[in-house]
Amino acid sequence: MIRYAKPTNVDEALALLGEGAWRILAGGTDFYPAQGVKPFRDNVLDINGLAALRGIAETDNHWVIGARTTWTDIIRYPLPPAFDALKQAAREVGSPQIQNVASVAGNLCNASPAADGVPGLLVLDAEVELRSALATRHLPLQEFILGNRRTALLPGEMVTAIRVPKTATAGTSAFAKLGARRYLVISIAMVAARLLVVDGIIRNAAVAVGSCSVVARRLIGVEAVLNGLSASHEIAAAVASAPMNELSPIADVRGTAEYRLDAVRELVARAVLAAAGHASDDKAAA
Repeated sequence: MIRYAKPTNVDEALALLGEGAWRILAGGTDFYPAQGVKPFRDNVLDINGLAALRGIAETDNHWVIGARTTWTDIIRYPLPPAFDALKQAAREVGSPQIQNVASVAGNLCNASPAADGVPGLLVLDAEVELRSALATRHLPLQEFILGNRRTALLPGEMVTAIRVPKTATAGTSAFAKLGARRYLVISIAMVAARLLVVDGIIRNAAVAVGSCSVVARRLIGVEAVLNGLSASHEIAAAVASAPMNELSPIADVRGTAEYRLDAVRELVARAVLAAAGHASDDKAAA
């Protein structure tokens, strides 16, 4: 017999997960389309009653985003400018109706190469909090998403939060996306960039690209080239020649591999220039 449960606290949910296999239902924006008209075959654990997993909190060392926090919550919450790329990506996650219910953790657990929220979290050095009835562990986001629809979740575990270290929230950020149309579209490629600019010089750069490899990737070569450059000059030329060996795009109905590689280089330049412009604006305002 198929089971349905809607626990009211996290410990109850973890105890149920420890009993056997469950399919977790959060916002449902991917859950129901994936199910289609097929009959349910899996036990369903509905976590929408877990109020403790929704919201954003600040600790001494981290910003903590609860697993049930929605994209609308991200957009509205007063986060530091380093989160701007994530806020911009949040506005690209479907329509406002989707953003009102879709959860940040669900976007990660879905493990789609085209998940708009992942690059913005990668440039923030985000880590995923995983809990079972027996233990809690933390994994860097790049170690949590293993491939298309594959994560490092173990039996009996669920994502309870995303943690962003405050050491990664210096500077400003921006997001750029390419799709077949302006709104409500799956990304052909997308980029998040975060820059720390001191006295007009890029002192720390973080750049991540999605939809151009089986999982979203940080571009270590691009970051190395950007560090030490002037924030107002040289950026476009530097990006044009920077290595992007981390990328291995596929060809599909949205674009060829060659098109993606050409497009993403332009998107990287735009995102970095936008982040640098925000940094200049902040300095001018100060």
